[in-house]
Amino acid sequence: MSDVPAATPLPLDEALLRASEENALPSYYQSSVRPLLRDPEGRWPSCCGGGCEPCAQTLTRVAVRALELMGTPRQSPLPDF
Repeated sequence: MSDVPAATPLPLDEALLRASEENALPSYYQSSVRPLLRDPEGRWPSCCGGGCEPCAQTLTRVAVRALELMGTPRQSPLPDF
């Protein structure tokens, strides 16, 4: 057993904000991450190599981190970062 207490899961909005900040995603793009959080085991977009802003890879990183912070990490294989 570990002496380190488990982190308390964060509510969705707080988890999304923190994950966005950690990945330098401007808050006005958070609405692009929400659909991923509603379908955490679904098919997620991958980078197309077209220089999109924000890149799907960034949205995926934010979604993965937000799910971790909420205590519901993604179980399906992740797209390649």
